[in-house]
Amino acid sequence: MPLVRFDLQKGRSPEQIKLILDVTHTVVVDVFKVPQRDRYQIVTQHEPYEMVIQDTGLGFERSEKVVVISITSSPRKKEDIIKFYKTLAERLAVNQLVDPKDLMVNIVLNTKENWSFGYGKAQFLTGEL
Repeated sequence: MPLVRFDLQKGRSPEQIKLILDVTHTVVVDVFKVPQRDRYQIVTQHEPYEMVIQDTGLGFERSEKVVVISITSSPRKKEDIIKFYKTLAERLAVNQLVDPKDLMVNIVLNTKENWSFGYGKAQFLTGEL
């Protein structure tokens, strides 16, 4: 049930954006072993001046094609998180969607009581999920 938010500069085609979302979802399913229909993705496009994404002193320059992916998720194993980062970068690069230097990912972990999927219910706590 990860909630995945994508922040990117305006200028990509709808087809490119859809493919970025599709590739990311496939990696979420493959690595985190979530059900196929656990797909919650939101895209926000920005003007270039609205995004300043530097390299934290790692020595590389990002391009205008930078993509920041923020994921809110139930707890995950350290090994799975590392595998997720690597697999996502590889698959986005292979599909010529995002250069690995232009990919920044942040995962925020929470617990099941932090989710409501509709109707004002805590489906994990009520046993519906």
